[in-house]
Amino acid sequence: MSRRTLSLAVAAVLLVVLTIVAALRPVPYVAMRPGPVQDTLGALGGQDIVEISGRRVYPTSGQLDLTTVSVTSPGARLSLAEALYAWVDPERVVLPRDAVYPPQQSVRDAEEQSSVEMVVSQDAAVVAALTALRIEVDYDVRVGDVAANSPARGHLESRDLILAVEGQPVQDATDVGELLQEVPAGDAARLEIRRDGERRMVSTPTTAAPDDPARTIVGITVANDPDFPFDVSIELGDRIGGPSAGLMFALAIVDKLSPGALTGGLHVAGTGEIDAEGRVGAIGGIQQKVAGAAEAGASVFLVPARNCREATSAESADQMRLVRVRRLSQAVDALEDLAAGDERAVPTCRS
Repeated sequence: MSRRTLSLAVAAVLLVVLTIVAALRPVPYVAMRPGPVQDTLGALGGQDIVEISGRRVYPTSGQLDLTTVSVTSPGARLSLAEALYAWVDPERVVLPRDAVYPPQQSVRDAEEQSSVEMVVSQDAAVVAALTALRIEVDYDVRVGDVAANSPARGHLESRDLILAVEGQPVQDATDVGELLQEVPAGDAARLEIRRDGERRMVSTPTTAAPDDPARTIVGITVANDPDFPFDVSIELGDRIGGPSAGLMFALAIVDKLSPGALTGGLHVAGTGEIDAEGRVGAIGGIQQKVAGAAEAGASVFLVPARNCREATSAESADQMRLVRVRRLSQAVDALEDLAAGDERAVPTCRS
């Protein structure tokens, strides 16, 4: 073998090695692809996903699928080869990693945030569904978080039920902050609470708010916590997180608590964050969710109104009726119209 031939062979081998190394090198991107779908009217591991006790539940039919997106996990790194493959796949999208996982957010923080968002979404879905059915929901005022080094640290705990402040009954979360203003900053505030089923009086130091010396605070967050008139549990394990399944949870609750089949036996999928007032908010990954629903065989897809433009450009958009939804009540009306065969009354993303 001549020196020239040997040099070319070595150069070729080095080029191959460098190409392989470059292809395996992590890049600061994540990939999103269609994730699994789950029928909220069905069961998981032998247990109903939406289970209601203490209230009559009606038999139903059809499917109400929540849709998901599989994203590169916060603890994983996407290689250049994987990013390029995802880039050319019409059902995938590649995004800068920082757009999905903030640089200062740890893997554990990201997972905890996703779990918290799911729990909050489930509570909002129950409230929205019961409100739509004109079932009254009461609220408790509870401590959310007790800030580190705050005056209330060691006196109040997360999930404490606040009954009164300075002898005045508390009806709403805003009452707590207002009643604390009767206490001069630096003096002790008296709160009546319930903890572990036991009523007790708690005296906690106060301080002036850093941004307003005239305002008295104790260093806690408070929130209105719904107290449902019967038990509604939603169980998906730890496979799915985030808030975007709220609409489909709410529809499953409405369906189970109402006579007849809300879907009329149709295979319906959808997505959308929901708040306690029943407003449906936009979500991410709509094109991947449409693709996942089409693959699962859905004929109808419920789309948050603000996601309609993206949804219609999905590869699988022509395989389903894309129903535009702004509120839970609109989704219920649309499904009832479809079940009755009145398709003209149903708002779509193309109308």
